[in-house]
Amino acid sequence: MQALSIEPGQVGEHLIGAVLTHAVRPPGGGVLRKGKVIGPEDVLKLAQLDRQVHVVVLDSHDVHEDDAAGRLANLVVGAGLRARPPVQSRVNIEVTQKGLIRVNAPLVDRINSLAPIGLFTMLDRVPVVPGKIVAGVKIATIAVDASVLGEAETLIASSESPPLELRPFLPHRVAVVVTEMPDGRIRDRFEASVRQKIAWYGSEIQGIAYLAADSEVVASAIDAMVEAGANLVLVAGGNMMDPLDPTLVAMDGIGASVVRLGAPAHPGSMFWLGHIPAIDLPVLNLASCSMYSRSTVADLVLPWVMAGEAVTEADIAGLGYGGLLDRSMGWRFPDYQSDSVDEPDEE
Repeated sequence: MQALSIEPGQVGEHLIGAVLTHAVRPPGGGVLRKGKVIGPEDVLKLAQLDRQVHVVVLDSHDVHEDDAAGRLANLVVGAGLRARPPVQSRVNIEVTQKGLIRVNAPLVDRINSLAPIGLFTMLDRVPVVPGKIVAGVKIATIAVDASVLGEAETLIASSESPPLELRPFLPHRVAVVVTEMPDGRIRDRFEASVRQKIAWYGSEIQGIAYLAADSEVVASAIDAMVEAGANLVLVAGGNMMDPLDPTLVAMDGIGASVVRLGAPAHPGSMFWLGHIPAIDLPVLNLASCSMYSRSTVADLVLPWVMAGEAVTEADIAGLGYGGLLDRSMGWRFPDYQSDSVDEPDEE
């Protein structure tokens, strides 16, 4: 790559194919943006300037920033992802369906060690809707050596998992078991909330059972719902701090293990997660505050489950970092009011 400073009066056809390194506003109006490959019509505009113009002439092994960003973005996108056309030499990547975005952070770091390449993403495990920009690719210079781009391509090709992956939400038949739920408006509010949430994932409520606080009754009801086709069980009510809580005791009766009691986050720290290994079925508890609010631990874990991920004790333990779930953390939760988003590219 050769850098040239062109004085007024030196503009000519020899600049065709060179690349502008700064924006230029010709006297006739309009703008020639940084990164513009100079064409014949641009020479006439540049000839009207009364100041220096800086350009670079690319060598055979140089790849223009737009081409390089597009080439790298096409390696990053997979099912459910789409690369937009370059804007200001940046290629944004959006999702085309609802799902859980997964980011291979170590791979992203390795790619970004290859300056001047820049791959920037959302944080891992965030629920997204169609139109959401989840990543961008940009080359920090006018061009990048093809060998550097090749190194990035090799890193991606040799990795066991891609830098970016959309895991779509899977249809579930959800059984809801509730103990100690008051009648009236509180029950109506709870049902409306849980139905809205499950419908947002493209799943359905198989049934909601309000039960007496009796472990045998709870176990029998869950068994019947699973037999009828439920592949996810939500339980609400009860007291996690009581080892004799009927719902917790019922876990033994249905062959379930408790993956984790409590979560290092707030609100929703009384959340717990169970699992029936014989049929690989999760049992997800709704802490009392989770029944009505979307900003709780349960609403962080539910997208993982709905995307078909196996949630482990280590996953729950890892919620502590960033687990202060105040309003500033709203971006981490599903927006149950929205099925898509229109995010414009920055100019």
